[in-house]
Amino acid sequence: MIMSDAEKTYEHSVPFFWPMAAAMEWQKIGLDAVEKGLTYLDEAAKITTPPEPQWATKNEVLLDLDTMRLRDFGGTGGGIPVLVDAPYAGHSSTIADYAKGQSLIETLLAAGLGRVLCTDWKSATPEMRDFDIDKYLAEINVAVDDLGGRVMLVGLCQGGWMSAMYAARFPEKVAGLVLAGSPIDTDAGHGPIRKLAHQMPLSAYREMVEAGEGRMPGRFMLTGWKNMHADQQYFGKFVDLYEHIDDRNFMKRTERFESWYENPIDLPGRYYLQAIELLFKRNLFAKGKFVGLGQKLDLGAITCPAFLLAGKADDITTREQVFAAETLLGTPRGEITSRLVEGGHIGLFMGSHTLSTVWPEIGQWLGALGAKSGDTKNGSDRH
Repeated sequence: MIMSDAEKTYEHSVPFFWPMAAAMEWQKIGLDAVEKGLTYLDEAAKITTPPEPQWATKNEVLLDLDTMRLRDFGGTGGGIPVLVDAPYAGHSSTIADYAKGQSLIETLLAAGLGRVLCTDWKSATPEMRDFDIDKYLAEINVAVDDLGGRVMLVGLCQGGWMSAMYAARFPEKVAGLVLAGSPIDTDAGHGPIRKLAHQMPLSAYREMVEAGEGRMPGRFMLTGWKNMHADQQYFGKFVDLYEHIDDRNFMKRTERFESWYENPIDLPGRYYLQAIELLFKRNLFAKGKFVGLGQKLDLGAITCPAFLLAGKADDITTREQVFAAETLLGTPRGEITSRLVEGGHIGLFMGSHTLSTVWPEIGQWLGALGAKSGDTKNGSDRH
């Protein structure tokens, strides 16, 4: 028998079938549930191969560089610009502007900041395979200079250690630093990422980069994240989908999340291997031995006010890795604010609770800091 393309798709997509079959068996349901199951199959297909994620807030591309697009979301027009350094660790930068009512960018704008921008990191092409950490630091510097030469940096996850590197290299260009879920001391704590980084030989990471023809394929990293939460990925997600199939709001939220989660981006192999070896295996940045743009980067050179944010249930970046900055930064202890919040890693950037409670505080902190700096030219003249 010749199979249709749809039949072939379903044949090789076992997860589409067995949660529905199990639910039907457990609940002893009938024909209505079979019809419901057909709707389930359609939705399961959508969340398994979803469209690419979109930015939720209106913006314009201010710069289009080799590594990123610098997106400008506007603001009130006064004060020092706020530059959100989104994670570059395998997923789209849209996590910083996830959805209306669930957007970090939207929250910062609501705080009345003069100008809010965000890095939109590009998926690595074959031509980008040799880009290194210096390349990314250099292009952040281009962006900062284009914004007037001084910004407040909001670093999310990997964007946090990159922001801290930039602040250590150019301390005079950073008026304030937010580190959210950012691994500053990668040897701190006992999280699974730390364990994996030390136990898995560097040769294994190199083999993955070789398999990606000089890039670290996003699909490899996605598989790793899924394996960390296999019960949720291969069972819970599809059962939840089936149980909420008549809840349109739930379905929209699921489709939106999967469009971000199931569309990973590739990383340059050289950049990725540097991060693994020099940061996560040897912890050179925290030790003051990492060389960036020709100089050893000393966290003690960072003296601007800082805000540290960590999640209690974060198993990607543990609180110890974030709060290590309290003693490593050169900022006076009285000018460092630390917050430990409920939830895990992704929730730090797009969780409704954190966005409604902590990020407005951070927005006000940034606004006061920008006003205190008294340099309105950077933000207003170019807006």
